[in-house]
Amino acid sequence: MKVNINSVHFKTDKSLDSFINEKVGKLSSIYDGLIGSDVTLKVVNSDKPENKLAEVRLLIKGYDLYAKKQCKTFEEATDSAVDALRKQLSKHKEKLKKH
Repeated sequence: MKVNINSVHFKTDKSLDSFINEKVGKLSSIYDGLIGSDVTLKVVNSDKPENKLAEVRLLIKGYDLYAKKQCKTFEEATDSAVDALRKQLSKHKEKLKKH
């Protein structure tokens, strides 16, 4: 599965790229109908320390799954977004089994 990483107004380093590729790549073991994914990373202007935003869109046949999380680090935000998508994928698979 292809993972596109877009960072807004900054450049990601190799360790962050490999972390995201590894986390998002594991989702393909849950559901083999994944076409690709788009990950967008942003730094949000806020007074809180949780100013790192990760948006993950999974491209699957029919429609897309989407999760958006804001945390202290990009790794933490990506991790919680992937957890949310894992739940969405499980629900999607259950729906497919019922039909």
